[in-house]
Amino acid sequence: MFSNHPCFNELVRHRAGRVHLPVAGRCNVQCNYCNRKYDCVNESRPGVTSVVLDTFQALRYLDSVISDLSDVSVIGIAGPGDPFADSEVTLRTMEFVGKKYPDKILCIATNGLGLSECMDRVAGLNISHVTVTVNAIDPEIGAKIYAWVRLGNKVYRGVDGAKILFERQAASICGLKSYGITVKVNTVVIPGINYDHVLSVSRFCGEVGVDIQNCIPLASVEGAVFADKVVPTAAEMLELRKVAQSYVPQMTHCSRCRSDAVGLLGNDNGFEINRLLREAAIIRPTLECPNVAVATREGLFVNRHLGEAEVLCVFGERNGKIVLLEQRPTPQRGLGDLRWRKLAEDFGDCVVLLVSGCGENPRRVLAECGLSVVEVDGLISELVPCIFAGKELPKALLKAPSSCGVGGCGSVGCKGSGYGCS
Repeated sequence: MFSNHPCFNELVRHRAGRVHLPVAGRCNVQCNYCNRKYDCVNESRPGVTSVVLDTFQALRYLDSVISDLSDVSVIGIAGPGDPFADSEVTLRTMEFVGKKYPDKILCIATNGLGLSECMDRVAGLNISHVTVTVNAIDPEIGAKIYAWVRLGNKVYRGVDGAKILFERQAASICGLKSYGITVKVNTVVIPGINYDHVLSVSRFCGEVGVDIQNCIPLASVEGAVFADKVVPTAAEMLELRKVAQSYVPQMTHCSRCRSDAVGLLGNDNGFEINRLLREAAIIRPTLECPNVAVATREGLFVNRHLGEAEVLCVFGERNGKIVLLEQRPTPQRGLGDLRWRKLAEDFGDCVVLLVSGCGENPRRVLAECGLSVVEVDGLISELVPCIFAGKELPKALLKAPSSCGVGGCGSVGCKGSGYGCS
């Protein structure tokens, strides 16, 4: 059952490696112990990655890693946000990975909020191991752990949010087990909050057939609400696991993996892995796609939303110089997904679309067709040359993937990033 998965089987942790693909940039729950940092190479814990990749960047990166490492048996997605906050990215990535590496174990780590709607697709992709984080089964306790829970376009807080989260976690776990998928439950142990409640979570795990529970001691994370909370001692954790063992088998070798972790458990990412990550994230022209398309109003700035653009400026390299090749029309409006599939076909010679904004559906359809969209705000003369030079786009000019758009911070018309409102 646990086969060669190092997180589920301590006996193989020193010979079976894993690769986490950091494609899940968004999160639909704000935990009070979490502060997601996306570029912190010196920190090893969940929610941390050097870069967030799209599906095709992740596939290029995966090819590089597997060619360098012979001990990789597991390919997973574990953040830095939640894999089902943007389920299409996760499922699309796993679909491609499963087809290319059918001999590898596929796994996902999630808070469980958005999993139940995707259950059939998860099972159909041969994902054999799933980790669900369950910190409380009592909404009154959960309300102390979660700042907010976002389901669809609505944000829930307090007991309401915690109740919805647990109900969906329970449904997800039962659904996974009905498909014969191996389930691990992570439980963060927080003194003064859920320490005395953890055994109730363990009892629940045993009742619904969870295969193994991983009780994780709270870590002090700078900037998190629980940054100053007391961390449980090793003796307390030992005693807790000893009692919990009577309800469900316990994991004792957790390494608190980064969202971009590679190799054997306990091995921090080295310089070479970070180099591969950063290189995979760089968009550069290829022989098949030598050009760059830009949504612009006047030809100087990237300042037009893709949905509004009637033409896109196509730039290419001629005789060592970057030049405007043409102003190419976009497909007519009102065609739904067909418009975006036709756009991907019409701009198939472009490696990327630079836009000031893009809706989720167009982004999804274009990604399925292999065309990347990057939201930026700046001069064309500064951004386009970076791509042709194979350099990272300036972070100051990159826009967050999208707003939550639902007032997650308590303000009407919230424009906070999709990574979670502050």
